[in-house]
Amino acid sequence: MGEDRTAAHGGTGTDWEWARAEDWQPPTELDTGVPHTARMYDYYLGGKDNFEADRKAAEAAIAAYPALRLLARTNREFLGRAVEFAAGRGIRQFLDIGTGIPAIGSTSEVARRVAPDARVVYVDNDPIVATHARALLAGRPAGHTSVIEADLREPEAILAHPALRAAVDLGEPVALMLVAVLHFIRDEDGAERIVRTLRDALAPGSALILSHGSPDFASRESAAEGTRVYRSASAPLVLRPRAAVEPFFGDFEFAGPGLVQLPLWRPAPGHVRTTDLPEGWQDVSAYAGVAFKRG
Repeated sequence: MGEDRTAAHGGTGTDWEWARAEDWQPPTELDTGVPHTARMYDYYLGGKDNFEADRKAAEAAIAAYPALRLLARTNREFLGRAVEFAAGRGIRQFLDIGTGIPAIGSTSEVARRVAPDARVVYVDNDPIVATHARALLAGRPAGHTSVIEADLREPEAILAHPALRAAVDLGEPVALMLVAVLHFIRDEDGAERIVRTLRDALAPGSALILSHGSPDFASRESAAEGTRVYRSASAPLVLRPRAAVEPFFGDFEFAGPGLVQLPLWRPAPGHVRTTDLPEGWQDVSAYAGVAFKRG
């Protein structure tokens, strides 16, 4: 993994200068021949921050699971609603792990729309993702946005990172965001331990914002083929049923409507009015929920 330039520049790295798009070159340590989950997600959302290997793998995944683009868009919309909800509850610190390529509707954009003083720390293990995320630092007050290049599988390193400590006070409520990332962590890699370590570090009043792919809504064939496609990517796809997703929240208390199918988490007015999803949305095979740590 390359040098964390955020830390190298001291504190939060707000002195970064973003090169023009036509001048940008991918980091030398980046293997563009291996599909990366974050760049595949960018492709699903219609972004351009991806490479040929990412696009080929993404198209294979879409062929196996045609609702994939809809799932990605719905997941991004959930992120926005959940961040807005947490900020509306008074949370001003956001730790977004597995951020993906920042785009319209990113955590910092949504949080600051509600609370201009919100602080956001992005964490991702891909150099290209970290590089793009740092573009969000331009024009921000020192300490308001930080980017850490780190791995979710090493939660202790994330919590101890100087850039995190400079931007976030773990003695105050934090919104921990694990949005569409845990399904890339295998059980044998300690998925439950990882989330428990992060939860335990949070102060009372903190929130856990989580979405997770599931086989509960897709056909068995689509789930199996989608899982197969991701075997060649930077991380495997581990779809979990509801009974395996709910324990990630530990003893945190769910906000209504609880852990539900992704489009049904506090939908925007006029979007999904009832539990009967519009045609095509039934196949959005993921769960989402927001829960708070009791005081």
